[in-house]
Amino acid sequence: MLEEWREVDAAIESSGGKRSAEVVEEMGDLLFAVANWSRHLHCDAEEALRGANAKFERRFRAMESMARERGLTLEGLSAGAWEGLWQEAKQREAKPID
Repeated sequence: MLEEWREVDAAIESSGGKRSAEVVEEMGDLLFAVANWSRHLHCDAEEALRGANAKFERRFRAMESMARERGLTLEGLSAGAWEGLWQEAKQREAKPID
């Protein structure tokens, strides 16, 4: 996997940070390697990805809710403010609700 990761990085660098056929190919190789590693660990890669997507959606909805409560719109926030809301959503999810 690390070798595939390095190949993705090299493809990105050679394309000037833009999407190219080489970047797409190397990203496919990396994704295949991750799925194969998952198989070796007896972990259903599709199930794991579905879980990650659900977690992302929960956190994103929490970000939207927090922004709305504060009279903000996500579109009007800086990248740093987005990151702050994201971290807050993660912390809230990790804490048990009393």
